[in-house]
Amino acid sequence: MTTPPRPVSPIELTGTDTYLADQHRDIDDDTLRDLAAICEVATDTATTAEASRDWWPIALHWALAGRVPARAHAVVVPTTTEQVAAVMAVCSTNSIPVTAAGGRSGVCGGSVPLHGGVLLDLSRLRGVVHVDEVSGIVEVLSGTFGPELEDELGSRHGLSVRHLPQSFDLATVGGWVACRGAGQYSTRYGKVEDMVLGLEVVLADGSIVCIGPEPAAATGPDLKHLFIGSEGTLGVITRVWLRAHRLAAAEQRRAWWFDSFDDGVEACRQILQHGATPAVLRLYDPIETQRSHGGDGTRCALLVLDEGHHELLAATMSVVAEVCDEFGDAAPADLVDHWYEHRNNTAALQELTRRGYVVDTMEIAAGWSQLAAIRTAVTESVTAIDAVRNISCHLSHSYPDGACLYFSFAAAPAPDDLEACYREIWDTAQRAALDAGANLSHHHGVGLNRARFMAEALGPAHAVLAMIKQQLDPSGIMNPGKLGLADRFGTEAW
Repeated sequence: MTTPPRPVSPIELTGTDTYLADQHRDIDDDTLRDLAAICEVATDTATTAEASRDWWPIALHWALAGRVPARAHAVVVPTTTEQVAAVMAVCSTNSIPVTAAGGRSGVCGGSVPLHGGVLLDLSRLRGVVHVDEVSGIVEVLSGTFGPELEDELGSRHGLSVRHLPQSFDLATVGGWVACRGAGQYSTRYGKVEDMVLGLEVVLADGSIVCIGPEPAAATGPDLKHLFIGSEGTLGVITRVWLRAHRLAAAEQRRAWWFDSFDDGVEACRQILQHGATPAVLRLYDPIETQRSHGGDGTRCALLVLDEGHHELLAATMSVVAEVCDEFGDAAPADLVDHWYEHRNNTAALQELTRRGYVVDTMEIAAGWSQLAAIRTAVTESVTAIDAVRNISCHLSHSYPDGACLYFSFAAAPAPDDLEACYREIWDTAQRAALDAGANLSHHHGVGLNRARFMAEALGPAHAVLAMIKQQLDPSGIMNPGKLGLADRFGTEAW
């Protein structure tokens, strides 16, 4: 029997101390017995420490130093929606903070149980429940990992959801939805919010609500969007209905060189605004081109991959070629092959972390007219920080009205300055991006790392989010300390 997928550790953990301020909420023995009567519960130090971390890059340094950001008092492992509901009812009655987690592949500290309490491990709430092949609708439990979902859809039904993030092997369907992720084929298929047709959600008091699925509706606001991207602060996603597609009949790969990043951006804009939506449209600046695609340090590489019915595919790639030939020169298509084979490799992150470098990425989205100013502002402001050794950028996801810029940075601070340097880079980069017209996040989410920017990024709308939180979770037990929302269990920890 195949071993069920489980969360993958981001780096070795050499101890179990906690790093962030002690705001721990213990669970009494009677409550632990109530939880254990519902489903599996673990309270041993090794299990709770390992389950209490994700892929937040600064926390990788803490792990090497023998610390986790915070540590849950108990890891609770339900296998059904009813068990999730029962756990939430117990935690609501006893004011126990609950942090829902799936594959724990997030990079912003979103699944860190800041105040201890319960870490709700959903990775065994798994499996494809039903597939409507005629309608192209898939019903799947939220703890299902990407490869598990796609293998069953492809082998048994000839379908695919086509949500293919870099964390595909590490993340669960519920995590995709809760963090509002984007896959590498999103220019054709959309972000995850474009794929979700319906949700089953357990609220803070244990109530179960089901929203959708249907292809379209006008029965008031689309309430499923309350929970898509809510990062476990408003409800626990237990079941998802997703739109699926027939497996593509054909695929093409092409690449181009551009003399400037701005020329490449203009080509991408025209491609999208002509109505062409190739699945992959990725433009790299000279630094990333040279590092990953063999450029000479002056040119920018554009990688294009599309798939589908052969006539639609031919039409799309014809538009792409017409635009790109005007602004650039054809490059070998094997650039796309190399990217495809290595696109999900995270080895460099771990290796640089072990060598003491501070490494991270920041992705934002904005209109086409704002991208040049944002790229300049972020690059110049971060370059001015003494410890920074490199900052680069690529365009990763495109839309008719704008795109996502994805920045990568590396710094070499003194060991005692790791956290201060990391925070300075993030404060500088995010501030420059927001001031130049970018949003806060395109697909990595908010978590702990970006929580301090949320009120500013949303403006008066943040107060609306706070009112919704108060109504759905009046005790404030659901993933406290995240999304910049009021935290009844403690003060700002990061």
